[in-house]
Amino acid sequence: MYTAADNRYANMKYNRSGKSGLLLPAISLGLWQNFGNADQYDNMNSIILGAFDRGVTHFDLANNYGPPGGEAERNFGKMLKEELYAYRDELIISTKAGYYMWPGPYGEWGSRKNLIASCDQSLKRMGLDYVDIFYSHRPDPNTPVEETMQALDSIVRSGKALYAGISNYNAEQTRNAAAVLNQLGTPCLIHQPRYSMLDCWVESPGTSDGKSLLDVVEETGMGSIVFSPLAQGRLTDKYINGVPTNSRIGRSLPNGAIQTKDLSADMVEKIKLLNNLALGRGQTLAQMAIAWLLKDHRVTSVLVGASSVGQLQNSIDALNATAFNTDELQKIESILSQ
Repeated sequence: MYTAADNRYANMKYNRSGKSGLLLPAISLGLWQNFGNADQYDNMNSIILGAFDRGVTHFDLANNYGPPGGEAERNFGKMLKEELYAYRDELIISTKAGYYMWPGPYGEWGSRKNLIASCDQSLKRMGLDYVDIFYSHRPDPNTPVEETMQALDSIVRSGKALYAGISNYNAEQTRNAAAVLNQLGTPCLIHQPRYSMLDCWVESPGTSDGKSLLDVVEETGMGSIVFSPLAQGRLTDKYINGVPTNSRIGRSLPNGAIQTKDLSADMVEKIKLLNNLALGRGQTLAQMAIAWLLKDHRVTSVLVGASSVGQLQNSIDALNATAFNTDELQKIESILSQ
């Protein structure tokens, strides 16, 4: 039986999610890839327990994570039951619904029917009475935002989730969703957007008054937890000398994983320059990429993936050097603008 490390909270930094009372670790663990039926259960278990031993209290899932869809929740539920059940009150567990999960008209998007059924299914797969955060995984162009947000409000009021969140909403959609949730009396806790050095859309103006998504997140009092901080492995030294067979590209993973076309010669050259800069800081490129995101106070947590305990530890060690001087920031911007 697993016993958590006594010093698990000694070195992790915890940030408040917006104006809420909830603190999240600066590094959280996402189960998007590497936790499906094609992966080794013992390795998955070691990653989860290793994360908690380092103070990572937040584990992020979605109903469609695997592959196949639902498998990451099943595997995580088994680990909870066998290893982490005694620590449930020390964990922040999130899941989401909105992407395709089952056939027919009710198996995806943002209807009340889909979100509430999805939440019930996720709880059953994980063996939980509630999740800490339940997300609308993507905006639905054909369902009124009021219906989607009312479903989140109902899920929270029913006790099936403690907080509501949204993911992949643009700045204007985020502002509108937050307004509806505030009116309902269930404020939006957090937004989960894609964000990395190579993908900075959250910084660009996106509302009629020129506000970015990060501006809106702060304006509405919510936190943000960013996914794909390493651009699915491109912001590491993994691809500098070719494509490893065990990488996301080498394994040809489904469910939105990057492909060969996403790694051009120009991209590799940019990665090499960033890697040299990171080494000069005494960090790996992955660590510098994570630290670069955390320099913005509007980023509550960085959501990392991991295929090994070593990869996880490397990401957490980014917290050892999160400060940047002006020269370093200018060099990074110069490289990224090439």
